[in-house]
Amino acid sequence: MFRSTVAKAPASPLLAYFDEVLSAADVDRVSDALAVGLAEGGFTHGDRLALYTQNVPQYVVALLAAWKLGGIAVAINPMLTPREIAKLIADSTPSTFLSLRELYSEELAGTLAASSVRRVITTSALDFQTSGDTRVLPTGRIPTPAGTEDLKTLVAQHDGGVPDPVEIGTEDVAVITYTSGTTGAPKGAMNTHRNVATGGTAYRDWFRLDSGDVVLGVAPLFHVTGLSGHIAAAIAARAALVLSYRFDVGVTVDMIRRYRTTFTVGAITVFIALANSAEVTADALSSLTKIASGGAPIPAATVDRFESQFGVYVHNVYGMTETTSPALSVPMEARAPVGTETEALSVGVPVLSAEVRVVDEAGAAVPVGQLGELAVRGPQVVGGYWRNEAETAAAIRNGWLLTGDVGYVDDDGWYYLVDRKKDMIVASGYKVWPREVEDVLYSCDAVLEAGVVGLPDPYRGETVKAYVSLREGFSVQPQELIDFCRARMAAYKYPREVEIVDVIPKTATGKILRRSLRTRSES
Repeated sequence: MFRSTVAKAPASPLLAYFDEVLSAADVDRVSDALAVGLAEGGFTHGDRLALYTQNVPQYVVALLAAWKLGGIAVAINPMLTPREIAKLIADSTPSTFLSLRELYSEELAGTLAASSVRRVITTSALDFQTSGDTRVLPTGRIPTPAGTEDLKTLVAQHDGGVPDPVEIGTEDVAVITYTSGTTGAPKGAMNTHRNVATGGTAYRDWFRLDSGDVVLGVAPLFHVTGLSGHIAAAIAARAALVLSYRFDVGVTVDMIRRYRTTFTVGAITVFIALANSAEVTADALSSLTKIASGGAPIPAATVDRFESQFGVYVHNVYGMTETTSPALSVPMEARAPVGTETEALSVGVPVLSAEVRVVDEAGAAVPVGQLGELAVRGPQVVGGYWRNEAETAAAIRNGWLLTGDVGYVDDDGWYYLVDRKKDMIVASGYKVWPREVEDVLYSCDAVLEAGVVGLPDPYRGETVKAYVSLREGFSVQPQELIDFCRARMAAYKYPREVEIVDVIPKTATGKILRRSLRTRSES
């Protein structure tokens, strides 16, 4: 798909980052040079390249460089701590690790030194732009850390070089994208080249994107939405992708104005933030005529408010890491109906090649209007999880992916989400496994027992709340436990609320009754 874009429109803008614009040919040349540099260090077909950056051009360049060598990218959330990263590295065993210098630390260096990683390449967030805008960027340049190589220097050394051609199959793994497993252990969804191409094409065709469009990159690139809805969609449509390190209202509005962006897809929290900002006017967003939001059901009032302010309708999209993003979406010309079982809008109808049905515990389709688990089949569905046959067998049966989401379909073919089959929490579009938060709390000497649940939140969708009982003789304040978790977990994971209780409710077999905890919070 990328080769086709370069061949047919080499001069067309492909990446924009603050004041810098790279054409398709520029990106091809830089990724070629990086690929040659990687190959010189022994990187070859099937090797893994871990990517630990914010939304910067280097992410896209490195992704393409790995693919040109037949390699696999490992997408790592830049909010993860070295402790969390160690688990992903142990699972995916990458040989090479690319990190923003602003994210690199002595602790991370130690983690990588004790892992499969043989080569560390670092890069600056200030590269690939000359504006000096530091509103979201760290101020000043950080020297290349000891024991690492500078990406720009590596590219310069091999500028003009072209890697030896390799044969890549549609079923070869393109990216290992991590999601949470039923035990809280990381699961690496194997998004193949066919999956990624299907996801990008689905966004392109569903939202009618072409070379006249400009994609606003508000979703994280490490996330499957950023992979399919930004990178792959832009390449498929031969449209420019605008990046600005991370989401910030002021910077985002400036990028919209500067590049006249036309399409974006992101968590509903992005659009709530824009709607709540006094500096964002309808004129500022006038070019943004195609908007999609996924990650969680959207209340009708939120969409209505955004449309009344800015004159554009937010289209719901439903997908997950295992479906390489879109499986259901509201069509461009349609408006989502409100469900009868929930106040949220429908998540849409099946996109293009996707098949979706609602099934019972045995996997049989249930009647229209009846609750069941959503199952998806199609070329966007992954073949399984990296080196995890048990989780693969549990999630994918006869080609159908069991999503774990409970919902129903109405007489007109609209799908609705009602609840999650499991206890996964979705905060600002990110999935949080309660057990992982509980494990961190249990590492505190004062904690006897902990139960974590997700509670409704008007901005984040859900927020993480922990109930904690204390060991005898210990005294600790809720804020201390919040701070304890915050120091050990990604920002979206740590509990925003902690309530100390005498006893955590459990079943007769000792399992925590999260349902009782949620009921307690709602009463």
